[in-house]
Amino acid sequence: MTEAAVLAQTDQRLDTTWIDYVFIVFYFVLVLGIGVLARRSIASSLDFLLSGRSLPAWVTGLAFVSANLGAIELIGMMANGAQYGVATFHYYWIGAIPAMVFLGIVMMPFYYGSKARSVPEFLRKRFNTTTQRVNAVTFALASVLIAGVNLFALGLILEALLGWSLQLAIPVAALVVLSYTFLGGLSAAIYNEVLQFFVILALLIPLTVAGLARVGGWDGLVERVSALPPGPEQVSSWPGTSLTEIANPFLSVLGIVFGLGFVLSFGYWTTNFAEVQRALSARSMSAARRTPIIAAFPKALIPLVVVIPGMIAGVLVPQLTTLKTGGQSDVTYNDALTLLMGEVLPNGILGVALAGLLASFMAGMAANVSSLNTVFTYDLWQDWIRPGRPDDYYLRVGRAVTVVGCLLAIGTAFIAGSFENLMDYIQALFSFFNAPLFAIFILGLFWKRMSGTAGWTGLIAGTIAAVTVDALVRTGVIGVSSQAGSFIGASAAFVVGIAVSVVVTMVTAPRPESELAGLVWSLTPRERGRGGEDEGSWWQSPVVLGGIVLVLTLALYLVFA
Repeated sequence: MTEAAVLAQTDQRLDTTWIDYVFIVFYFVLVLGIGVLARRSIASSLDFLLSGRSLPAWVTGLAFVSANLGAIELIGMMANGAQYGVATFHYYWIGAIPAMVFLGIVMMPFYYGSKARSVPEFLRKRFNTTTQRVNAVTFALASVLIAGVNLFALGLILEALLGWSLQLAIPVAALVVLSYTFLGGLSAAIYNEVLQFFVILALLIPLTVAGLARVGGWDGLVERVSALPPGPEQVSSWPGTSLTEIANPFLSVLGIVFGLGFVLSFGYWTTNFAEVQRALSARSMSAARRTPIIAAFPKALIPLVVVIPGMIAGVLVPQLTTLKTGGQSDVTYNDALTLLMGEVLPNGILGVALAGLLASFMAGMAANVSSLNTVFTYDLWQDWIRPGRPDDYYLRVGRAVTVVGCLLAIGTAFIAGSFENLMDYIQALFSFFNAPLFAIFILGLFWKRMSGTAGWTGLIAGTIAAVTVDALVRTGVIGVSSQAGSFIGASAAFVVGIAVSVVVTMVTAPRPESELAGLVWSLTPRERGRGGEDEGSWWQSPVVLGGIVLVLTLALYLVFA
């Protein structure tokens, strides 16, 4: 969605009152207050960058899901709900939940048990310093680009709803995030993410309930959605041909299961440090393992208040109905959220709704900025550029990188503005940075023979493959949609990354097994993955909780199949 498109949407402007602005100011003061309180517990770089590894599982679990519940989640998934219907549930139920459970049960014992402070540092322990540095540089680039997406999306919302210019809205939002992350570090970001989770729900739940009331409940929504193009397939999740834009049903299912459900999903949830960092801040192995699984429960239910409102917008908002039927409209599907807010929410709760929007965008940006300062400080500055300095020095570096990261995000926000579809842009970034990382990570975890050189060569080769596929899709050489292109690009990154790693391993020396204990599956004692005395009850067992959430997800699939 471009700036010109937003300027044309003056009819989206909300009739806000001074009470709404008082609520927004109160919310800003509250998140800054959390930053001030969190500052009191900052005594070292570990406190600032990893919360001193002291947080309980329920806090890190809610922060884990809130960090992902940002601009792309609300705008992108609601847009997909309006355009594609229930097939959008795949992004959650096959595109998130299995990977989150896998992270908690299988991978967190290696992350947390290795005492690595970041994903790149774990790669150094498993492979070598070159792999660490390659991943640290690419992750830093991805972080500022994705933070920019959240900022730009917030700017669009504030411009469309309140009349603020992008030049005002983007720096103001960045300043608020900068203030509390600079003061309180990761603890401030995490506790604010817990707050933001509930504030976001305070927007989404009333929006869903009011919208369903307007369309006659779920049965009325199904009837009205089925009557619009592309027809009844919008209320069926499989084979999802409208979502993938792959005409062959078998290939469409394959693209969803392998491209989205395996490569993109596992690549994002199991290796993205912006998420893993929340688990690493937990106070014990058990809490770290339970963090992504606790997060999986709300993650499984969130599409009910994100995708369904998008479907409601597609049949209730006249401009979007015109768009679905092929008519000319001055809006895009990215406007589904703001248009539905104006359509169904009474003025009395606009302040709450706007605070929910602000919370979602700031949560996404704060997650990327707080993970950026950790990776830059530990993996690039301390381990590479300026090693051997006192801890106070690295604490100052971490604060400085927080400032620089927010300033860079303001710049990359305007880069995001050059893309028509924010969801396509973010999926392309995931295929570039996460899919190849997952390839070398999973191969190195289960194949002890894999060499250090294979780590960084496979990572670079996979990234090049994904970028190449993206270029071929954008130039029309590969005739698929941008979303399908991301699935193909991620699959190519994974396959090429694996292939190159295997070939390079065959011609290079492996690391000695004595250096790989606790870093690969076959050389790690099974008791290493257990959390100890705080797993005494069934509800503290990652395996039991993971099984429950997988059953819940399957039940949801059966209901909305």
